[in-house]
Amino acid sequence: MTTYTPPKVWTWDAESGGKFANINRPIAGPTHDKDLPVGKHPLQLYSLATPNGVKVTVMLEELLAAGHDAEYDAWLINIQEGDQFSSGFVDVNPNSKIPALMDHGAGARVFESGAILLYLAEKFGAFLPTDLKARTETLNWLFWLQGSAPYLGGGFGHFYAYAPEKFEYPINRFAMEAKRQLDVLDRRLAEAEYLGGADYTIADMATAPWYGALVKGLVYDAAEFLDVGSYKNVNRWADAIYDRPAFQRGKMVNRAWGEDSEQLRERHDADDFETQTWDKIKPEDDA
Repeated sequence: MTTYTPPKVWTWDAESGGKFANINRPIAGPTHDKDLPVGKHPLQLYSLATPNGVKVTVMLEELLAAGHDAEYDAWLINIQEGDQFSSGFVDVNPNSKIPALMDHGAGARVFESGAILLYLAEKFGAFLPTDLKARTETLNWLFWLQGSAPYLGGGFGHFYAYAPEKFEYPINRFAMEAKRQLDVLDRRLAEAEYLGGADYTIADMATAPWYGALVKGLVYDAAEFLDVGSYKNVNRWADAIYDRPAFQRGKMVNRAWGEDSEQLRERHDADDFETQTWDKIKPEDDA
């Protein structure tokens, strides 16, 4: 095995990095000038249906299902094409990561998926308990997810599924951490129906697109490798959340892969789920 010796000063090699090398760089800021589109609703979401993006579209669909005035426009940000480096997107999120939200009614930009969930929960008074103890437990798990998911996505997922070569050490390191995190969740869900307690909250909406998708075999093709079936409580919780109609709608929004009938690349009204999925509107040359 070749041993790598780090140089005294690291320099960027644009050819390294595997599947996502073309969208990675060691500096911030825009690469091109382009304004973001703005629709008719105060809430404007710029996103892609990755686990972090799905968190927010699920929250918006759950708010609507609960009767809140949370209509929104969702615009597709193609991170493979570098849409996140436009001047308009960087103005909303200087970190150039999806999702990003503009609330034109309040004149507020919100970036980082956990911050968006918290903002919407407080704006609409929903899916976040008001009792201090219950609120704190919910936020414990929301921030747990925000700190843990990078180990799953950028760590395990990258080295197991996306890295240009397979290396035993990082796969073992991050597989161990992914299983430890699944055990943390399984133990919590042995004592409570949902992460925050008895009620479904933003902590569940944040976590299900990551760890729920993992145990349901929807990410990284790693269900057998990680023996996800052994986490019975996580599976029970994931099944309950994935069966929610609002969750099913939310994971379709800004999706640009998979079954055409499950792709709603943009979302501007509730009836778009019936009339604007990709199987109904794709150009003939994409058929």
